[in-house]
Amino acid sequence: MRLNLSALLYIAAGACAIGAAALYLMPADNADGGTGGAAHSELAAMLDDDMKKLVFHSSSKPVTKTAFEADGGGTGTLADFKGKIALVNFWATWCAPCRKEMPMLAELQTELGGGDFEVVTIATGRNPPQAMKDFFAEIGVDNLPLHRDPKQQMAREMGVAGLPVTLILDRDGREVARMLGDAHWSSDSAKAMLRKIITDTAPGEG
Repeated sequence: MRLNLSALLYIAAGACAIGAAALYLMPADNADGGTGGAAHSELAAMLDDDMKKLVFHSSSKPVTKTAFEADGGGTGTLADFKGKIALVNFWATWCAPCRKEMPMLAELQTELGGGDFEVVTIATGRNPPQAMKDFFAEIGVDNLPLHRDPKQQMAREMGVAGLPVTLILDRDGREVARMLGDAHWSSDSAKAMLRKIITDTAPGEG
């Protein structure tokens, strides 16, 4: 089977991205243990079905400082969400699994969102603002942000290979877990796991 140049470049880019993701998932040097170890094992044990794909890192990891284009104008960074548990989802308008998953993330935001928890959605790559608005309108989502990473710089620096990818950030703004692909984030087990993280890391706890 013959492959054209575009296909070869796509495959090469994908291989590089997968390599970057694999490197990023390695334990970070001198990383703060955070809520790792036995606590992470307990959290992982709470999950069922496709939520078992969620990987808790052996040590928490720093995140990119690169800015995204914020919904409504201006810019923001992942550091803006320090102080709460953040569920950061990288997606795109052309991503079929993202269309399936996004309403579940919206349900999480409705049920758990507030001062202790937030779902942060960032469209990476070529995603025209109007196409993003249409995407949300078509699936009935109106409570998640339309942040953009148009040049994929954030995604590259975070080792995102393929979409969707979802990260859990702790209250210090460090990555503690990662999900590759879509999952049932509105499942009972996912909600129970997130509630435990929120409760166990509340100020004054632990």
